[in-house]
Amino acid sequence: MTQHSPAVRDVPTPDLFPAAFPAAAFPQVIWEEGTPPTSLPTQAWTTETTHRDGQQGGLPLTTADGLRIYDLMGRFTGGSGALRQAEFFVYRPADRAMLEGALDRWRGGHPVEPTTWIRAARRDADLVAGLGVRETGMLASASDYHTFHKFTPGGRAQAARTYLDAVQAVLDAGLRPRLHLEDATRAPREFILPFVEAVQALAAPFPDSQAPKFRVCDTMGVGLPLEGAAWPRSVPRMIRELRAAGLSAQSLEFHPHNDTHLVVANSLAAVLAGCAAINGTLLGKGERTGNAPLEGVLLHLSGLRLTGDADFTVLNELNDLYEGLGQGVPAKYPLFGRDAHRTRAGIHADGLNKFWPMYAPFNVPALLGRPLDLSLTKDSGVAGLIFLIRQHTGTELAKDHAGLRALHESLSAEFDAGRQTAVEWEEIAERALKLLTEGPVVRSGS
Repeated sequence: MTQHSPAVRDVPTPDLFPAAFPAAAFPQVIWEEGTPPTSLPTQAWTTETTHRDGQQGGLPLTTADGLRIYDLMGRFTGGSGALRQAEFFVYRPADRAMLEGALDRWRGGHPVEPTTWIRAARRDADLVAGLGVRETGMLASASDYHTFHKFTPGGRAQAARTYLDAVQAVLDAGLRPRLHLEDATRAPREFILPFVEAVQALAAPFPDSQAPKFRVCDTMGVGLPLEGAAWPRSVPRMIRELRAAGLSAQSLEFHPHNDTHLVVANSLAAVLAGCAAINGTLLGKGERTGNAPLEGVLLHLSGLRLTGDADFTVLNELNDLYEGLGQGVPAKYPLFGRDAHRTRAGIHADGLNKFWPMYAPFNVPALLGRPLDLSLTKDSGVAGLIFLIRQHTGTELAKDHAGLRALHESLSAEFDAGRQTAVEWEEIAERALKLLTEGPVVRSGS
């Protein structure tokens, strides 16, 4: 039988694509043509809605808890500019107290500006006048699902008149209006574009500091990151049309939900099309399946070199706070779940032992403050034991270490007898530590 030589050739050194996967940073985007798309903003950032949409989605926040979260937001973003604003409710005393505490901190140098959220009605606009904020969000439901069924009598024109009356009140109060185009990804072009134009015309006589912003809301998570999809589902198409209507990248925000698993993809599509701000929550809290997880969005904005470097390690403290509220992230939640960087397969453990970047997307311990970890199962093999012992003691045992082999055989017997749960370090720690004084050791040191 004829044997064919493969076209693959050996090279003297491996190509690990260091520009795309630098040792000390999150993965970077390298553009095929060498330059980014012309629609890409020069900067991008995020804004927070934990105190609004996070609470609305079930976070049980006291005033003290709300301010602890706000303080962690400040430590997370520092001077990076990665997270710039956080919005607050104003309807209940506890929410007003959170806002007042946040405003005091902001005046003292906290890097995240507090804003408010109201319904787009004149009576609600009166609530925020004189609170000390510079900007307020205004719910402006845009789809016919809302305008025909929320108002009596229903219809687009009445909805637009109601919203514009509230915008006038906010402008007269000296604030910047931020119009939340609710359900935009199910809304007609014939409502959104004329309404945006009317808001801009209304605000034209006012100072630039009050120039309106527009938040495009994928309220039901049905938006698509696809350029060629038709209006209204194409997120990039909608952003491009709003830009063509005269809106700057800085005046646009995108606020997606994760109902169909596309929340981060849609966020990146919005940025690539020319939207500078993504609104969501750290660790993805929010209604139903949650808002855009800003840590995931910012990881990629960092890779696009559009934002400064936030301190992701702070989010371990935020997750601990949520655990205390009974709202911790799921075990397999990306980046910060208990099992997000935990392997159970022996082949993965062997790879981690030989060259840990083989099974890590980036330097997880340095960038996230979380360990690469392992739980022992029937598939973990001796390599799993070696990795786990080294992680907790700094010492690597040789594969032929007699005591190591005996411990592995003991655990294998348990799994063969029907054990289904994984073995964690705490269960074997005493036996494993005794092995360090027996037999050959490959190397020591952390």
